[in-house]
Amino acid sequence: MTAKPLVLVLCTGNSCRSHLAEGILRQASAGLIEVSSAGSKPVGFVHPQAITVMKEIGIDISGHRSKHLNEFLNSPVDTVITVCGNADQACPTFPGQMNRHHWGFDDPAHAVGSEESVLNEFRRVRDQIRLVFEAYAAGLKHNFNLG
Repeated sequence: MTAKPLVLVLCTGNSCRSHLAEGILRQASAGLIEVSSAGSKPVGFVHPQAITVMKEIGIDISGHRSKHLNEFLNSPVDTVITVCGNADQACPTFPGQMNRHHWGFDDPAHAVGSEESVLNEFRRVRDQIRLVFEAYAAGLKHNFNLG
C-alpha cells in the first residue's frame, strides 16, 4: 500500500494561517492526502481566535500544535505550500518534494481593535484561505478522478 502524499503548509509562526489552511485542506481533501503545518519560527501555540473561527465552520483545530519545519526534514513531503512571504523565503527543499506553491495571506494575529473587529479579521482571512485551499483540493480530486 502506498502512503498518501504529504502536503506541508508553512508559515513563520505556525499559529494562525498555516493552521487555518491545514484544517481546511484536510477536510476538503477528504482523506486523499496527509496534511500538516509548521513554521520557520514557531511561536509555540495555536492562536485562540484561529480555533474559534474554525469551529464556526465545523472544523476543530484545538488539537493542533505549533511545530518547527525541521520536524519534517526527514519526511517524504510531496508538496510545500507557504502562506506568508517570510516562510516562502526561509523554506528549505524537502527530500522527495515534487511541488511548491506560495499563496500569501494577511496575518490576522496582527489585527488590532475591539475583540469583534479582531475576530472579523480572522474570519476574513479564514474565508480567503478557504476559497484557495478548497479549490486546490477540488483540483487534487479531479486529478485523481474522484470528483
